Amino acid sequence: MQTLLICLFIALLLPYFAKGPVAVAMAKLGGYDNAHPRAQQSQLTGLGARALAGHQNAFESLIVFGICCLTAIATDNVNSTVSTLAIVHVVARAAYHILYIKGLSTLRSLSWFVAIFSSFGIFWQAF
Repeated sequence: MQTLLICLFIALLLPYFAKGPVAVAMAKLGGYDNAHPRAQQSQLTGLGARALAGHQNAFESLIVFGICCLTAIATDNVNSTVSTLAIVHVVARAAYHILYIKGLSTLRSLSWFVAIFSSFGIFWQAF
């Protein structure tokens, strides 16, 4: 279970790490506008817009992964398969963000599928 919890913790941090490139892109728009960050973010293009989309998607992914992990824990079905799938999910999500920033859309989508099906696999272990 320790591996699963570590992966869940890393997944909790991923959206915040993903914010870094967004903040850099915002700073290039004349400084980070802390009073109206969302309005400024809506003006991002290119790499900045892709970084923002990746940042937002990290939160969306966290909901699915978190529910799947908690289901495995609640049903006492944490096993080596769950731990492996959790590691795969975290690696795929980290790759997803890097691929998103680099504009490699096909590989990014492949990474997304690996991550989401890893989460579904964790949930499936609860049966």
